[in-house]
Amino acid sequence: MTKTQIISVINQKGGVGKTTTVINLAAGLAVLKKKVLVIDLDPQGNATTGLGLSNSESSSDTIYGVLNGTKSISQVIKKTNFEHLDLITSNVDLSGLELETAGDSKRAFILKEELGLYLKDYSAKYSYILIDCPPSLSLLTVMALVSSHSLVVPLQAEFFALEGLTQLIKTIERIKVSLNPGLKIRGILLTMYDKRNKLSSQVEKEARDYFSSQVYSTVIPRNVRLSEAPSHGVPVLIYDKSCPGSKSYFSFRDEFITQDNPAESVELNGLI
Repeated sequence: MTKTQIISVINQKGGVGKTTTVINLAAGLAVLKKKVLVIDLDPQGNATTGLGLSNSESSSDTIYGVLNGTKSISQVIKKTNFEHLDLITSNVDLSGLELETAGDSKRAFILKEELGLYLKDYSAKYSYILIDCPPSLSLLTVMALVSSHSLVVPLQAEFFALEGLTQLIKTIERIKVSLNPGLKIRGILLTMYDKRNKLSSQVEKEARDYFSSQVYSTVIPRNVRLSEAPSHGVPVLIYDKSCPGSKSYFSFRDEFITQDNPAESVELNGLI
């Protein structure tokens, strides 16, 4: 039986394509009939609305309800409009969790324990659990790092991007030492790439020189359709499957899949 992979998509900087990557990776995997659960761990709830659900519902039916101890994981999982793709939603109330749990010395492990209890009973249900992290190194991000087997790091092809990544890697190393020794970076994904901009190619070169094979071959371009899709509550892979953004996310999906099974060959076209 294949073990469910818990993977956080993380970068402490906002606007780098984290949520876009979670939504479209999840959709791409679901197209291949891989069962995927997305956990929206960002109080902004963008993964929730980007997959067509509301981020203004009762807090107890969201990930907040799980983390404050009123609900179990199984009670808050919701179906999306996309086959094989489920979601645990989020809303702004999640932002108060850090203060509410200030006296709990084991609060960093709450999400890990809840996922462990869920997977004990439903370990075969999902191939992947993808966690959309908030754009900060907060308690919520630490919870995700403690819970995950590996990380995907979107890296915007812009000035200072590598500096921010260096800070993130230091945080990851601290988490590995004290809280989650098995945590690893699955890969770094270059996003918002503009081939007309010399800076994009410079950032790509530096990233590949420094991180080598950890950087995915695929780069995600700046693309209007990528920006439009969330307002329609659908992944770009469904909103416009032939646009450059969709083609790039299909390519990324294929790279992601082959990390688990190098023999698995995937056709990019005609899957939706």
